Amino acid sequence: MVKENTVRKLEVRNCIINFRMERWANKTAVVTGASAGIGAAICLGLANAGLSVVGLARRPELIDKLKEDVTGTGRIQSRKCDVSETDEIRLSFEWVVDNFGGVDVLVNNAGALFNSGNMTDIGDNKISDKDLLATIDVNLKAVVMCTRYAVASMKKRKFDGYVININSIAGHYIPFRSGFNIYPSTKHAVSAFTSSLLNELADCKSKIKVTSLSPGLVNTKMTQHHSTAEEVPILQPSDIADAVLYLLSTPPYVNITELTVMSVAEKKL
Repeated sequence: MVKENTVRKLEVRNCIINFRMERWANKTAVVTGASAGIGAAICLGLANAGLSVVGLARRPELIDKLKEDVTGTGRIQSRKCDVSETDEIRLSFEWVVDNFGGVDVLVNNAGALFNSGNMTDIGDNKISDKDLLATIDVNLKAVVMCTRYAVASMKKRKFDGYVININSIAGHYIPFRSGFNIYPSTKHAVSAFTSSLLNELADCKSKIKVTSLSPGLVNTKMTQHHSTAEEVPILQPSDIADAVLYLLSTPPYVNITELTVMSVAEKKL
Protein backbone atom coordinates (compact mmCIF):
# COMPACT_ATOMS: atom_id res chain seq x y z
CA MET A 1 0.00 0.00 0.00
CA VAL A 2 2.83 2.36 0.89
CA LYS A 3 4.55 1.56 -2.40
CA GLU A 4 1.34 2.22 -4.34
CA ASN A 5 0.90 5.59 -2.63
CA THR A 6 4.50 6.51 -3.44
CA VAL A 7 4.03 5.59 -7.09
CA ARG A 8 0.79 7.55 -7.20
CA LYS A 9 2.48 10.63 -5.72
CA LEU A 10 5.24 10.41 -8.33
CA GLU A 11 2.66 10.14 -11.11
CA VAL A 12 0.84 13.22 -9.82
CA ARG A 13 4.14 15.10 -9.52
CA ASN A 14 5.10 14.22 -13.10
CA CYS A 15 1.67 15.31 -14.35
CA ILE A 16 2.09 18.67 -12.61
CA ILE A 17 5.56 19.14 -14.15
CA ASN A 18 4.29 18.19 -17.62
CA PHE A 19 1.37 20.60 -17.23
CA ARG A 20 3.71 23.43 -16.29
CA MET A 21 6.00 22.61 -19.22
CA GLU A 22 3.05 23.02 -21.61
CA ARG A 23 3.58 26.76 -21.20
CA TRP A 24 6.77 26.39 -23.21
CA ALA A 25 5.39 24.12 -25.94
CA ASN A 26 6.37 25.43 -29.39
CA LYS A 27 8.24 28.35 -27.80
CA THR A 28 11.71 29.26 -29.03
CA ALA A 29 14.81 28.68 -26.94
CA VAL A 30 18.28 29.93 -27.90
CA VAL A 31 21.19 27.94 -26.48
CA THR A 32 24.76 29.16 -26.86
CA GLY A 33 27.72 26.78 -26.96
CA ALA A 34 25.32 24.14 -28.25
CA SER A 35 27.62 21.86 -30.22
CA ALA A 36 28.83 19.62 -27.39
CA GLY A 37 28.76 18.87 -23.68
CA ILE A 38 26.24 20.72 -21.55
CA GLY A 39 24.91 22.79 -24.45
CA ALA A 40 24.15 19.74 -26.59
CA ALA A 41 22.41 18.02 -23.67
CA ILE A 42 20.29 21.13 -23.02
CA CYS A 43 19.30 21.34 -26.69
CA LEU A 44 18.09 17.74 -26.63
CA GLY A 45 16.27 18.17 -23.34
CA LEU A 46 14.42 21.26 -24.52
CA ALA A 47 13.53 19.77 -27.91
CA ASN A 48 12.23 16.62 -26.25
CA ALA A 49 10.11 18.85 -24.00
CA GLY A 50 8.46 20.41 -27.06
CA LEU A 51 10.46 23.59 -27.64
CA SER A 52 11.93 24.86 -30.88
CA VAL A 53 15.63 25.12 -30.11
CA VAL A 54 18.16 27.29 -31.92
CA GLY A 55 21.67 26.16 -31.09
CA LEU A 56 24.45 28.69 -31.57
CA ALA A 57 28.03 27.47 -32.01
CA ARG A 58 31.08 27.74 -34.22
CA ARG A 59 30.51 24.14 -35.39
CA PRO A 60 26.85 24.01 -36.46
CA GLU A 61 27.31 20.62 -38.13
CA LEU A 62 27.62 19.05 -34.68
CA ILE A 63 24.31 20.60 -33.65
CA ASP A 64 22.68 19.22 -36.79
CA LYS A 65 23.67 15.72 -35.70
CA LEU A 66 21.60 16.15 -32.54
CA LYS A 67 18.40 16.17 -34.60
CA GLU A 68 18.63 12.39 -34.94
CA ASP A 69 18.31 11.98 -31.17
CA VAL A 70 15.20 14.14 -30.68
CA THR A 71 12.36 11.96 -29.43
CA GLY A 72 9.94 14.67 -28.34
CA THR A 73 7.72 17.08 -30.25
CA GLY A 74 10.25 19.89 -30.51
CA ARG A 75 13.04 20.51 -32.98
CA ILE A 76 16.63 21.71 -33.17
CA GLN A 77 17.97 24.24 -35.64
CA SER A 78 21.63 25.19 -35.85
CA ARG A 79 23.09 28.63 -36.44
CA LYS A 80 26.80 29.28 -36.85
CA CYS A 81 27.88 31.93 -34.38
CA ASP A 82 31.09 32.81 -32.58
CA VAL A 83 29.72 34.44 -29.43
CA SER A 84 33.03 36.20 -28.78
CA GLU A 85 32.12 38.43 -31.75
CA THR A 86 29.35 40.93 -31.01
CA ASP A 87 28.42 41.36 -34.68
CA GLU A 88 27.82 37.63 -35.02
CA ILE A 89 25.63 37.69 -31.91
CA ARG A 90 23.56 40.55 -33.30
CA LEU A 91 23.11 38.88 -36.69
CA SER A 92 22.19 35.57 -35.08
CA PHE A 93 19.47 37.08 -32.91
CA GLU A 94 18.11 39.02 -35.87
CA TRP A 95 17.99 35.72 -37.76
CA VAL A 96 16.09 34.09 -34.88
CA VAL A 97 13.54 36.91 -34.90
CA ASP A 98 13.11 36.66 -38.69
CA ASN A 99 12.77 32.87 -38.73
CA PHE A 100 11.15 32.03 -35.38
CA GLY A 101 9.41 35.25 -34.38
CA GLY A 102 11.51 35.95 -31.32
CA VAL A 103 13.31 34.53 -28.29
CA ASP A 104 11.28 33.05 -25.42
CA VAL A 105 14.05 31.28 -23.52
CA LEU A 106 17.77 32.07 -23.52
CA VAL A 107 20.35 29.66 -22.09
CA ASN A 108 23.72 31.38 -21.90
CA ASN A 109 25.80 28.22 -21.86
CA ALA A 110 28.91 28.99 -23.94
CA GLY A 111 32.02 28.95 -21.79
CA ALA A 112 35.78 28.97 -22.14
CA LEU A 113 38.38 27.45 -19.84
CA PHE A 114 41.80 27.23 -21.42
CA ASN A 115 44.79 25.19 -20.30
CA SER A 116 46.03 25.73 -16.80
CA GLY A 117 48.34 28.72 -16.56
CA ASN A 118 49.13 32.02 -14.92
CA MET A 119 47.51 35.38 -15.61
CA THR A 120 50.79 37.25 -15.25
CA ASP A 121 54.52 36.82 -15.80
CA ILE A 122 55.06 35.83 -12.16
CA GLY A 123 55.10 32.14 -13.05
CA ASP A 124 56.66 30.14 -15.85
CA ASN A 125 53.37 29.25 -17.56
CA LYS A 126 51.58 32.47 -18.52
CA ILE A 127 48.51 32.04 -20.71
CA SER A 128 48.49 34.05 -23.92
CA ASP A 129 46.77 37.40 -24.25
CA LYS A 130 44.51 35.79 -26.86
CA ASP A 131 43.33 33.04 -24.52
CA LEU A 132 42.87 35.40 -21.59
CA LEU A 133 40.76 37.85 -23.60
CA ALA A 134 38.81 35.04 -25.25
CA THR A 135 37.82 33.75 -21.81
CA ILE A 136 36.46 37.18 -20.89
CA ASP A 137 34.69 37.56 -24.23
CA VAL A 138 32.96 34.17 -24.14
CA ASN A 139 32.23 33.90 -20.41
CA LEU A 140 31.07 37.46 -19.77
CA LYS A 141 30.70 39.69 -22.81
CA ALA A 142 28.67 37.12 -24.71
CA VAL A 143 26.36 36.57 -21.72
CA VAL A 144 25.65 40.29 -21.49
CA MET A 145 25.10 40.83 -25.20
CA CYS A 146 22.95 37.74 -25.76
CA THR A 147 20.82 38.74 -22.79
CA ARG A 148 20.31 42.24 -24.14
CA TYR A 149 18.98 40.91 -27.44
CA ALA A 150 16.84 38.24 -25.80
CA VAL A 151 15.21 40.62 -23.32
CA ALA A 152 14.57 43.11 -26.12
CA SER A 153 12.69 40.39 -28.02
CA MET A 154 10.68 39.39 -24.95
CA LYS A 155 9.74 42.98 -24.18
CA LYS A 156 8.71 43.75 -27.75
CA ARG A 157 6.34 40.78 -27.81
CA LYS A 158 5.22 41.30 -24.19
CA PHE A 159 6.25 37.75 -23.30
CA ASP A 160 7.49 36.82 -19.83
CA GLY A 161 10.41 34.65 -20.87
CA TYR A 162 13.33 33.08 -19.09
CA VAL A 163 17.08 33.79 -19.07
CA ILE A 164 19.24 31.00 -17.64
CA ASN A 165 22.93 31.74 -17.18
CA ILE A 166 25.06 28.61 -16.92
CA ASN A 167 27.46 29.82 -14.27
CA SER A 168 29.82 27.72 -12.11
CA ILE A 169 30.56 27.04 -8.48
CA ALA A 170 33.73 29.00 -9.33
CA GLY A 171 31.40 31.98 -9.64
CA HIS A 172 30.87 31.86 -5.87
CA TYR A 173 34.33 31.10 -4.50
CA ILE A 174 37.92 31.22 -5.74
CA PRO A 175 39.49 27.76 -6.26
CA PHE A 176 42.80 27.45 -4.46
CA ARG A 177 44.34 26.11 -7.67
CA SER A 178 45.67 29.23 -9.36
CA GLY A 179 45.73 27.43 -12.71
CA PHE A 180 42.10 28.39 -13.25
CA ASN A 181 43.53 31.90 -13.91
CA ILE A 182 40.88 34.39 -15.14
CA TYR A 183 38.01 31.84 -15.24
CA PRO A 184 36.73 32.41 -11.66
CA SER A 185 36.82 36.17 -12.25
CA THR A 186 34.56 35.86 -15.28
CA LYS A 187 32.15 33.57 -13.43
CA HIS A 188 31.99 35.92 -10.43
CA ALA A 189 31.10 38.61 -12.96
CA VAL A 190 28.26 36.39 -14.25
CA SER A 191 26.96 36.11 -10.68
CA ALA A 192 27.06 39.89 -10.32
CA PHE A 193 25.46 40.43 -13.73
CA THR A 194 22.64 38.02 -12.90
CA SER A 195 21.91 39.83 -9.63
CA SER A 196 22.03 43.23 -11.32
CA LEU A 197 19.70 42.02 -14.06
CA LEU A 198 17.24 40.71 -11.49
CA ASN A 199 17.19 44.11 -9.78
CA GLU A 200 16.72 45.89 -13.10
CA LEU A 201 13.81 43.68 -14.10
CA ALA A 202 12.20 44.09 -10.69
CA ASP A 203 12.53 47.88 -10.86
CA CYS A 204 10.73 47.79 -14.20
CA LYS A 205 8.01 45.43 -12.89
CA SER A 206 9.02 42.79 -15.43
CA LYS A 207 8.03 39.16 -14.93
CA ILE A 208 10.90 37.81 -17.02
CA LYS A 209 12.66 35.16 -14.94
CA VAL A 210 16.43 34.91 -14.50
CA THR A 211 18.51 32.16 -12.92
CA SER A 212 22.19 31.61 -12.32
CA LEU A 213 22.68 27.84 -12.64
CA SER A 214 26.02 26.90 -11.11
CA PRO A 215 27.28 23.35 -11.74
CA GLY A 216 30.18 21.71 -10.02
CA LEU A 217 32.53 19.64 -12.13
CA VAL A 218 30.83 18.25 -15.24
CA ASN A 219 32.25 15.58 -17.53
CA THR A 220 33.01 17.69 -20.63
CA LYS A 221 36.06 18.30 -22.77
CA MET A 222 36.51 21.67 -21.07
CA THR A 223 37.18 20.06 -17.69
CA GLN A 224 39.05 16.93 -18.76
CA HIS A 225 42.47 18.56 -18.48
CA HIS A 226 41.69 19.84 -14.98
CA SER A 227 40.31 16.68 -13.41
CA THR A 228 39.14 13.16 -14.15
CA ALA A 229 36.23 11.09 -12.94
CA GLU A 230 38.74 8.94 -11.05
CA GLU A 231 40.02 11.90 -9.04
CA VAL A 232 36.76 13.52 -7.94
CA PRO A 233 33.01 12.92 -8.23
CA ILE A 234 31.69 14.45 -11.43
CA LEU A 235 28.33 15.26 -13.03
CA GLN A 236 27.16 14.42 -16.54
CA PRO A 237 25.87 17.04 -19.03
CA SER A 238 22.41 15.46 -18.87
CA ASP A 239 22.26 16.33 -15.15
CA ILE A 240 22.50 20.03 -16.01
CA ALA A 241 19.94 19.66 -18.78
CA ASP A 242 17.57 18.14 -16.21
CA ALA A 243 18.17 21.15 -13.96
CA VAL A 244 17.23 23.51 -16.80
CA LEU A 245 13.98 21.60 -17.37
CA TYR A 246 13.25 21.77 -13.66
CA LEU A 247 13.68 25.55 -13.70
CA LEU A 248 11.32 25.89 -16.65
CA SER A 249 8.75 23.70 -14.88
CA THR A 250 8.39 26.09 -11.94
CA PRO A 251 5.23 28.25 -11.81
CA PRO A 252 5.38 31.71 -13.44
CA TYR A 253 5.37 33.42 -10.04
CA VAL A 254 8.37 31.42 -8.75
CA ASN A 255 11.87 32.58 -9.63
CA ILE A 256 14.82 30.48 -8.48
CA THR A 257 17.54 33.09 -8.71
CA GLU A 258 20.44 30.74 -7.93
CA LEU A 259 20.66 26.96 -8.31
CA THR A 260 23.87 25.11 -7.45
CA VAL A 261 24.21 21.53 -8.68
CA MET A 262 27.09 19.36 -7.47
CA SER A 263 27.85 15.67 -7.44
CA VAL A 264 27.41 13.85 -4.15
CA ALA A 265 30.67 13.96 -2.17
CA GLU A 266 32.19 16.61 -4.45
CA LYS A 267 34.33 19.09 -2.57
CA LYS A 268 35.58 22.50 -3.57
CA LEU A 269 38.91 22.60 -5.36
